[in-house]
Amino acid sequence: MELRGFAEQVLFATSLEEKLRSPAVVTDERPGPAIASPDLPGRPAELRFKPQGAGKAEFPGTRRLEVPEERGRLLHFFANHELLATELMALVLLRFPDAPPAFRQGVLRTLRDEQEHTRLYLARMAECGIAFGELPVSGYFWRSLAPMACPMDFVAGLSLTFEQANLDFAGHFARGFATVGDTATAALLEQIHRDEIAHVAHGLKWFRRWKDPGEDDWDAFCRALKFPLSPQRAKGSVFDVASRRAAGFDPTFIARLDVYSASKGRTPQVSVFNPFAEASIAHGKTFMPVAAQAMLARDLANLPQFLGRQDDVVLVPRRPSVAFLAGLKQAGFPLPEFVEIGGTAAGTAAGIALLKDRKLGGLRPWAWAPDSVELLGPLFGQVTGEKRTAAERFDAGIAELYSKSWSAAFLRRVLASSSAPWLIAEDDIGVAVDSLPQALAAVAVIRARGHHRVVVKEALGSAGSNAVRLWEPSLLDAQVHWMRDTLEKGRQLVIEPWLERVVDFSVQLEMGDDALRIVGHTGLVNDLRGQFQANDAAPDHARRLPSAVTDFFRGDRDAAARLPRFFPGLLPMLEAELRQVGFQGPLGIDAFVARSADGRLRLKPVVEINPRHTMGRLTLELMRHVAPGSGGRFCIESLAKVRKRGFGGFGDYARSLGASAPLRFEGEPVAKIREGAVCLNDPDVAEGYLAVFHVSR
Repeated sequence: MELRGFAEQVLFATSLEEKLRSPAVVTDERPGPAIASPDLPGRPAELRFKPQGAGKAEFPGTRRLEVPEERGRLLHFFANHELLATELMALVLLRFPDAPPAFRQGVLRTLRDEQEHTRLYLARMAECGIAFGELPVSGYFWRSLAPMACPMDFVAGLSLTFEQANLDFAGHFARGFATVGDTATAALLEQIHRDEIAHVAHGLKWFRRWKDPGEDDWDAFCRALKFPLSPQRAKGSVFDVASRRAAGFDPTFIARLDVYSASKGRTPQVSVFNPFAEASIAHGKTFMPVAAQAMLARDLANLPQFLGRQDDVVLVPRRPSVAFLAGLKQAGFPLPEFVEIGGTAAGTAAGIALLKDRKLGGLRPWAWAPDSVELLGPLFGQVTGEKRTAAERFDAGIAELYSKSWSAAFLRRVLASSSAPWLIAEDDIGVAVDSLPQALAAVAVIRARGHHRVVVKEALGSAGSNAVRLWEPSLLDAQVHWMRDTLEKGRQLVIEPWLERVVDFSVQLEMGDDALRIVGHTGLVNDLRGQFQANDAAPDHARRLPSAVTDFFRGDRDAAARLPRFFPGLLPMLEAELRQVGFQGPLGIDAFVARSADGRLRLKPVVEINPRHTMGRLTLELMRHVAPGSGGRFCIESLAKVRKRGFGGFGDYARSLGASAPLRFEGEPVAKIREGAVCLNDPDVAEGYLAVFHVSR
């Protein structure tokens, strides 16, 4: 039989018997003209593809494999995949009759194998009580590959993607069937696994022959795939390194595929780390971060990966290294898809352009501010179900939430609604001023009440910066000059007495469509300037305030009884404010316990409200990977501090942590971190800042 006639039979026959019939002898003397890809392959009525958009059938997985019907359902999926492979191989033979004869003969051999695999699956399905066509079948493989424009599309999409993924699936499910005692199906899958290694090797050989010889395998593979395919489709949940080596992939390709991540169907959220929202609001496009700020933003750009899910997208100046991502994967953290936006306007535009043809589930920057609106604005039209425009995500009302003067006004309303004697006095709340005379008068009033130490902050500014501390009895010329200069630029100041803090903490919240809810609580460590150092989370962080807070009030019956209910009691008042301006998303309340002049402890429940992601919220998300009973500490180390401890740099420090605090896991079915330390950004690349998560029991 001529190869053309055989391929036409496989592709267009409407009976399963014809599609799986294979002649003893096949010649390729009359390839004939190229055909156009048909909309659908020929199939019997019961095996026609379910309509696109009809919903994704639930993949049975390895659950309940001891039940024959469940085994049959799983084999039904596999049989359809094998049949699709035979149809696509027939199509490539008909689409490209001028392809090299050796390639066509290799496809023929593979097609015969796939026919045999299908027949074997059908026999095992029947023994499990399932008939082929009894369940709906997907046409995803066909829709993804039938538009192939050249043989390279075929080897990249089928051989190196779907068949490569089967290196994982066949071996994984062979072990699953063996575990439940189904040795016959386990042996079948082991045979298919061996065959797939040869199929992938055939595709890899031709892929390397046709790709640009100056391009490495990985880059050529990524470039060859057409959306919606991505390297994510080329692997299963259990990554089989040995089989890929046997197929001929080089170690670099295998390592890069292992840590690659992209959505396989779910519309991803897009995140970006923009840590200077307040400055962006205050200064607009004129804001230019100083060198240290720019370094921090670069070093910690990947942190949003710990706030989302595996198939989300994180925009970064540069993709983290393969070795670093492999370490995070081994630590149990899911890896998102990274899209590089570079350090230039052109690089940013190119990165955003990569997402312009994709459906997105949402946009979730670190903070909504002018910088994130400008960056993500072009993507709003692609967000499924998004009713709000970029302008509605951030406007003047939401900008006001970032102001320390807004937080001070809100705290006044909180104190007015509470008679708790363990709260700070209203006189200890900051005062907003718009002119130098007002500022000087406010300082004088505070000092007249006995507070000689005073703090002056920009209403919009990062914690611990954009502030001066008036410790001296008389104002210094430089301090007055700073206040005058800031006010003349139209920036509001908040002036407040310096309180002796004994413990800082935060309450992390999420404003959703339905309600404002508490996500959890963290301890907060700041330096003497009020700049962030670390967050602590106890095992019971979701239910209780940090014990370091409640322990201070244990001797006060009223505080001990009312404090656990205090922050939940604030939610209706805060929720009303947030709804009024249309805010949704994460926010954090910074608070502290202070010692007053008479020695008594007082709670300042609202230092400031941060309507954005915070390091406290990041800490709580990291705690999802911590074993019950263990606590976590998230901290940011500076290069100067690391060197002061005697390390040559972040790399040396990270290796020391690996030796002194190795990760240990416990729990089933998914092991979580019991103790140890993990670096959250690449210590071998970081220039000035390293984020570290410590876990202890």
